[in-house]
Amino acid sequence: MAHLLIVEDEEKLARFIELELNHEGYEVTKAFDGREGLRLATENKYDLILLDIMLPGLNGLEVLRRLQQDNPTPTILLTARDAVMDKVSGLDAGAVDYITKPFAIEELLARVRVALKIHGSIASTSGKETGASDEEGILTWRDLVLNEKKHEVTYQGHLIELTNREFMMLQYLLLNKDIVLSRDTLLEKVCGYDYIGETNMIDVYIRYLRTKIDDAFDVKMIQTVRGVGYVIKSE
Repeated sequence: MAHLLIVEDEEKLARFIELELNHEGYEVTKAFDGREGLRLATENKYDLILLDIMLPGLNGLEVLRRLQQDNPTPTILLTARDAVMDKVSGLDAGAVDYITKPFAIEELLARVRVALKIHGSIASTSGKETGASDEEGILTWRDLVLNEKKHEVTYQGHLIELTNREFMMLQYLLLNKDIVLSRDTLLEKVCGYDYIGETNMIDVYIRYLRTKIDDAFDVKMIQTVRGVGYVIKSE
């Protein structure tokens, strides 16, 4: 049974979401301010966090940033803001998805299912795909090491700072070495929701990875297969 944490200061809304999630078979814990949510998320293990942005004590984006440093957990942002930059800031801070208030509970439940499926599918394949090493949770390419447990990437010992989305993109590419992955596949497996007609979002994150790895260390790790997608080939 998946265990979810709801961090939402509107107690009636939090209770409503809790009842719906319980009905779907999920275990739920609630917090009504940012500091309590951060404490619970740090001290306990959750499969998914539903996190409001506008929270008393500590805002949701700051909670998310701190969790990504020490205890990364898939997080869906609940926000009353509909501005593009607010959404981008949330995704760059490490959220796997967001939903704008007011929302239909059916949509939230669908996003929860997708987030749990995507995160679980990536985690369950760790150590079993072509990109895995003998040590569980470690993926490698040349001198690049991705440590899934520490949520850390290094090249020749140098730490590479990646956002949560960049980390997941690199992780999925490494798990599927020598397999050309289409933009649609990467959207589904990494982003967790389908941007119809906006597969260029994948190109943006690939460009970020190339800047931080390929350009920084003068390597050619991520290759483009024109008209198809991207691949990391075994050396």
